[in-house]
Amino acid sequence: MITNDLRPRLHEYLGGLVKGLHGTPLEINGTADHVHVLAKIKPVISISDFLGKFKSLSSGWARRQSRGRFNWQAKYGAFTVSQSQADRVRRYIRNQEAHHAKISFEEEFKVLLKSHGIEFEEKYLWR
Repeated sequence: MITNDLRPRLHEYLGGLVKGLHGTPLEINGTADHVHVLAKIKPVISISDFLGKFKSLSSGWARRQSRGRFNWQAKYGAFTVSQSQADRVRRYIRNQEAHHAKISFEEEFKVLLKSHGIEFEEKYLWR
């Protein structure tokens, strides 16, 4: 869980990680159980390598900050965003608390996968 105390410091740390991995953070926000990051990533690293390092480094930092009570889930979702949609995505990320008061992250993620034609078996999404 990402506590209210940890959240702003975590978001700041994540922005620094994006920069350290040769990217540009555009928007970072989330709730107690997930984080959204909109970033430009240079083509010097694959998405899977980027996210592997990003999750590893940030989970170590967050564990140290929360006395060991932090873990990312094993999986992640990564989507490309066209420049014409970047402002829309930024607004969505900024309004996470209000947005997820209406629909859970899990339900929204399934809708997102379906709307992009990505087939999935729900039993594998959250393991």
